Parts: sequence; C-alpha cells; structure tokens
Amino acid sequence: MSEKRLTDWLPTTRKEADMRGWDTLDVVIFSGDAYVDHPSFGAAVIGRLLEAEGLRVAIVPQPNWQDDLRDFKKMGRPRLFFGISAGCMDSMVNKYTAAKRFRSEDAYSPDGKHSMRPEYATTVYGNAIKKLYPDSAVIIGGIEASMRRFTHYDYWQEQLKKSILIDSKADILVYGMGEQPIIEIARSMQKELAASGSEYITAECARKLTLDIRQTGHFIQSELQPDENDHLLFSHSECLRYKEKQAANFLAIEKESNKVSAKRLLQPCDGGTVVMNPPYPTMTTEMLDHSFDLPYTRLPHPKYKGKRIPAYDMIKFSVNIHRGCFGGCSFCTISAHQGKFIANRSEESILREIKEITKMPDFKGYLSDLGGPSANMYMMRGHNTDICAKCSRPSCIQPKVCPNLNIDHTPLLELYRKVDALPQIKKSFIGSGVRYDMLLHKTGDKKSDEAAKRYTEELIRNHVSGRLKVAPEHTSDRVLKLMRKPSFRLFHEFKRIFDKINAQYNLRQQLIPYFISSHPGSTIESMAELAAETQQLNFHLEQVQDFTPTPMTMSTEMYYTGINPETKEQIECARTMREKEAQRMFFFWYKPEERKRLRNILKQMGRNDLIAKLHI
Repeated sequence: MSEKRLTDWLPTTRKEADMRGWDTLDVVIFSGDAYVDHPSFGAAVIGRLLEAEGLRVAIVPQPNWQDDLRDFKKMGRPRLFFGISAGCMDSMVNKYTAAKRFRSEDAYSPDGKHSMRPEYATTVYGNAIKKLYPDSAVIIGGIEASMRRFTHYDYWQEQLKKSILIDSKADILVYGMGEQPIIEIARSMQKELAASGSEYITAECARKLTLDIRQTGHFIQSELQPDENDHLLFSHSECLRYKEKQAANFLAIEKESNKVSAKRLLQPCDGGTVVMNPPYPTMTTEMLDHSFDLPYTRLPHPKYKGKRIPAYDMIKFSVNIHRGCFGGCSFCTISAHQGKFIANRSEESILREIKEITKMPDFKGYLSDLGGPSANMYMMRGHNTDICAKCSRPSCIQPKVCPNLNIDHTPLLELYRKVDALPQIKKSFIGSGVRYDMLLHKTGDKKSDEAAKRYTEELIRNHVSGRLKVAPEHTSDRVLKLMRKPSFRLFHEFKRIFDKINAQYNLRQQLIPYFISSHPGSTIESMAELAAETQQLNFHLEQVQDFTPTPMTMSTEMYYTGINPETKEQIECARTMREKEAQRMFFFWYKPEERKRLRNILKQMGRNDLIAKLHI
C-alpha cells in the first residue's frame, strides 16, 4: 500500500480543508466515532459518497460538547447541511452493559476511552448545532437515529421517549442504510441553490425539499390527516397511557419495514406529526459496489497515530460481502436497520477489496472474516419475487424456512474458492455468525441440498480459526420461539456434524455457542435446564450475555409491555438486577463459588433432578 498523505482522508479540521484549497464546505458531518476511513464506518461511507458527487465534505469526529462548542464552530456553516451520527452503535448501548455498568471500553474511540462521546449523542450534537446555527439544515442518521425514529422504550431512563427528531431538533431523519436517500437529498439541494442563487440551504428549505424523498422523516407542526397510502400510528401520548398501543405501533412499523411496497407512517406527537416516508428498494449490486469501491484509505485518520481503535482492529482484515438479514431475530437490530432483503456485492468488487487488503504492510495472509450480518446469506433471495412483493413476514426462515426462499450456497462456495485461489491469501476465516438452520434444512432441491452439505464441510474444514461461533441463544423451545430462533435440537444436529467432520479430518476445533439470559419468557427454571443441557454437551459456557433492551426491537417491546405484540399473551420478564443475576449465574454452574447458591435455588424449585444432572 503506497504512502498516504494527509489529504487522502476527508478533512477533520479547518487547516486540513485549507490544504485542499477549500474556503467553504458543502457538508459537515459530526460523528460519535473516531474517523476511520473504511467502508465499515458509516460517517466515512456517507462522506465518500458525497465526495463522489463532487461535494466538499468534512468529518468532525467526536466533537467536544462540554466546552464553548468550538468543535461545532471550526468548520463554519456548510452550504448544504450538517450531518449527525452517534456512530456505529447507539450511544447508550455503546456505553453501558445490561447491568447499566460502564462497558470495559468504547470500541469506536481511540484507546477505548469512554469520555469521547456524550450519552444520547445524536440529541446532544443536534442541539449544539441548532444553538450555533439555528437556521442551518441538520440531518440525523445512523443506528441511533434509525431505531429511535418513533416513540421508543429507553432502558437507561426506563421510560418511553418521543421521536429523536423532536428531541434532537433535527430537520430531517434518514433511517436505515443511508446511501440512497443522502445522494437524492444532496442532489435536490444542489439544484435548489443553482436555481435560487442562494448561498445556503436553510432549515425550512431542506424540509420542503425532502418531503417526498424515501427513507427520510420529518416533524410537521400540525396533525396530518392520513390518506390511503398512509398508516396512522397511535400517538405518543396514547402510547404513554396504554402499553398495548405501543405494542401495536411496533407491529405496524415492523410490518411496513418488511414490505416491498410500504406505506408512509404518521405518528401524532406534541400537537404535530412525525412523518416517515417508505424505504427505498434494496440496493442493487451496482449501487453497493459503488459504495464499497470508493477511495477509502482503509485506515484511521493520522490524528490517531500510536493509538488503538478496538473496532478497527477487529475488522482491519475482514471483508463484508453483503448487507441485510432475513433471520428476523426478535432481539436484533440488523434487519430493522439494514432490511431483510439481501443486497449483494459482486465477486469483482469483493476481490478488489481483498487485493487492497493484501497490500497493507502488516497483512500476513489471513482474512479474519469473509461475511456479513449473517455469514451464509450471500446471493439468497426469493425464487418468485412476486411472492416476496406481497409478503411482510419479519423472518424468511422462522418459524420455518419459506418454500419460496432460494438458500442455494453455491455462489458462496464459488466466492470462497476464488478468494482462496489468490496467491496472497493463506487462509480466509468466517468470523460472522452462521445460520446452521439453513444448512440443515432440506429443500427437496437436489442441487441446493447438496450445496448446503458441501458448504458445511468446506466451512468446518477450511474456514474455522480453531473456534466456530454459532448462536443457538437458548435451549428452551418456548423462549426460542419468542426470539424467532430455531429449536435447540438443530444445534444438537449441527454439533454431531461438526464433531464428525473434525474427527474425519483429524481437526482439533471447538464449537462455541452463544447464549442469552433474561430474554423475555426466560425463567430461572428454563435457565437451570439450559445449564443442565449444555453441561451434558460438555460445554463450559464463555460467550454469554444478559439481554439488553435496545430501542425498537420485538424483544424490547415484550420487555417494556409485558406482552407478546403478535399474540397478546402475557410474557414473564426478569426486570430487576437481582432477577437478572439469578438467571445469569446458571451460565457458570461449574464455578465453585456458584454451586451452593444454585443448589439452594433448585431445591426451592423442587428440581432435584437438575441438581443431579449438574452434579452440584
């Protein structure tokens, strides 16, 4: 990789903008993350896309919000808009564990420091900009804005909060993956400036220009009357009074998000209306290639020299081959943010990126991941797209695999073969989660079923770095149904295949299962049964977590409302830290300090059978 100059990155200071000869900027992006010029970091993607449109773009990473706001002033007012993102994670999820304690580090900050971004970063940044430039156009996006676009439950304040559009004082919200809407917004603003002769786009002008742009939202200071193309949600005040109305709202939002042709969503709030236009169609391969093929340096900005950015270290030698996930897990935000339909990169684009990685001076020949939100959904879609156009299921594989879904793993096998044939590649590992339920499903199509069998062997034999991580999440079928995950019997089946292939090729590899405690529906008894069943499989569990209610997921709605929005049945939930800890300790039945406590709990439950199984 050739020596980089400072001007190879988008400018982060006035001095860097001056080095390019820019006296004014078109767009200034404020991000809660450190600036890593890489396609896995949202601010870099949006910045590079706008740069490709001929715009002058700057990124101000992790601005100081606690002083006189000089970081928000230093680039001046842009001609088009200020863009805001809290970063690659919701700022509260990024900072706190399920126990509401500080995480060990902020993965997206230099040296993992916690002090580099505020809580509720989108709102803090938005208010700062509007204080300094009240008439400027402000656009918010990223996962925090996306998942907080309507009334949502906030676990850290333990209350329902209104749309982030209102609290942040933003003019426009872009939800989901923002490439398509941000390009259309920028183009419409440029046309407006050219036609009007104005120097800047105002906030009012920005709102008018984006009224009909897909995948954007705005707040109107009046109550709109819906038409046949709209779905009117229950108001924020109704959701505050009635939990069942909040649950109903979530179902409607999820349903429309999973449609090919969705309705516009309206929610009354504070005497006005939050308006969310329907999403764009899934990005084509050409569009996605364009986004990934932009001239990223693939490196952190030089300002971080000598500092470690943990998230970058994780993805430095990894390649994302697709977007979207049709798994629809209840607790996951991926499909809600990226969509359930898969957007695929071309083989050519993927191979180009890999060749760039091989030029990096510290690359040793090993790709850490060749995957995506789920490792094995590349090039998968419905056989008959007309059927998909009428569908609003949140998952294409739960409660059972859709017969219209093409789950042929042949394209993925071909891609692995071409990657491994590159002379600079010693090994390509699959670090993303694998959906083993798709590998075990029998479609009846000989070619597809044979490809799944070949993929399973190829994966286990050639693409595991000693430990293959999979996510059964629980052992209770009742809890798994609420999670929209397959029965644990499929994990047993996959483990038998894993062990058989390991023995066949004399491999000493481990299968590492992920589990979640305290998910809605999970009880102390179901956790005790989980401990007994995994003990019989000779697992000492490592990859475990306590359920964290994050904004706008099915699991969070169950947690907040106490009901299943789909069935209206009451759901038992562990809410207090004491209840959560009581479930979590069953993961660690093998620790001497836990055995006595667990034995007493099981005695009180009358489950001496589990005491015997666990040998405690």
